[in-house]
Amino acid sequence: MSFSVDKQTLDDLNILGKYQSNSIFSLFNHVKTRGGERMLEDMFKHPLSDAHQINHRSTIFQYFEKINIEFSLDPILIEGTEHFLSDSSGSKRAAFTQGIRRQALHMIGLNTEFDLFNSGLELTIQFINKLNEFLHVIRQNNFPHLNLQIEKFDELYNDKRLNKILSRKKDQQLGLIPVIQADYLIRQNYNQQIREILQFVYQLDVYICVAVVAKKKGFCYSNVPYTEQNTLSITACRHPTIPKAVANSITIDEQNNVLFLTGANMAGKSTLMKAFGINIYLAHMGFPVAAESMIFSIKDGIFSSINVPDNISMGYSHFYAEVLRVKQIAIEVSSGKNLVVIFDELFKGTNVKDAYDATLAVTSAFSKYHSCSFIISTHIIEVGQMLQQNSQNIQFKYLPTIMEGTVPRYTYELQSGITEDRQGMIIIDNEKIIDILVETAKIGSK
Repeated sequence: MSFSVDKQTLDDLNILGKYQSNSIFSLFNHVKTRGGERMLEDMFKHPLSDAHQINHRSTIFQYFEKINIEFSLDPILIEGTEHFLSDSSGSKRAAFTQGIRRQALHMIGLNTEFDLFNSGLELTIQFINKLNEFLHVIRQNNFPHLNLQIEKFDELYNDKRLNKILSRKKDQQLGLIPVIQADYLIRQNYNQQIREILQFVYQLDVYICVAVVAKKKGFCYSNVPYTEQNTLSITACRHPTIPKAVANSITIDEQNNVLFLTGANMAGKSTLMKAFGINIYLAHMGFPVAAESMIFSIKDGIFSSINVPDNISMGYSHFYAEVLRVKQIAIEVSSGKNLVVIFDELFKGTNVKDAYDATLAVTSAFSKYHSCSFIISTHIIEVGQMLQQNSQNIQFKYLPTIMEGTVPRYTYELQSGITEDRQGMIIIDNEKIIDILVETAKIGSK
């Protein structure tokens, strides 16, 4: 079973976005090769749902962070090799004939095609030699998870016929027969093997890049215990793209599967929920997370309702769009999946009475699904007070506001309980909105 996530959730958490500087993808996208970028993008689009695969990938990232090496292969060599292989002539007879033709063109002074061919061959030979030097560091560390790929490369590199070409002196020109032999070996006999080696190189590019980001940002690596229990514990969870973000610890399990979050506007509720969701997503990719430690059981997917837009073309109001989103997630939850669900300010598109009733009813109904993990935020603190009386598996947290005179200060530090903060009118008064309107009205009446 694959990890379920939809576009709304990806947008809410700003996961993808190749050309968005603040996306989570962009945070990690410092790869050196185009193939590496394609591979990184594929990892982001396809989170893992198998504990062994997640732990395996995480172990590789940790290894590269530990040995602390740079990706030193020249992308020009890699792209030149890609192009040279893609220009394969099909059968060996056709390759031989084309090699003779190119050499003949070279001999009569028509050098363009031959020079392009020879340049691609030289780039490929340089690539293989440079990769052998690069892998020397990894060989020294004897990392079992990469041994198979390295053995495949070593088998290719040590082929006697190919090694004659690889080990020649730099200023030694290849004649007709060596050129044809090299073409056979590289583009015919070993085409598939070298393509697989290129994929390995792209993996190395991603592994090293992600490890560098993890070390620079102080990220940790999550652990997936091999259990079916609903377990999710993040120590010092923070938003990965916010510098010096305040960290908070969150634990959700089968006995306390709902975190009911309250707090004033600007207290940090949305940021906390996004940080939580992003780290869940990264953890299921096997990527480092913005936390001090994280333990989690495998989830079947993640769904959020944070920035739900209205749909004018469909005639949907903001409230109806919210209702449809909750319905969609309810269908997923009721299907028996083990999901992470994030609701930020349920039913904010309707009046306070309806929002109270709907938030209370929906939260109570969702809380019965103990295999799922929920974070639900609201401004309507009376809902929390009612849930406290009737629910045993809901934990209540809030983000406080500290008033310094008439100026609010936000700690962004999670506290147990339900907030009593109601500073909306104080903030409006601080911005002097009423004064501006009254003064303008006086001027207009004169």
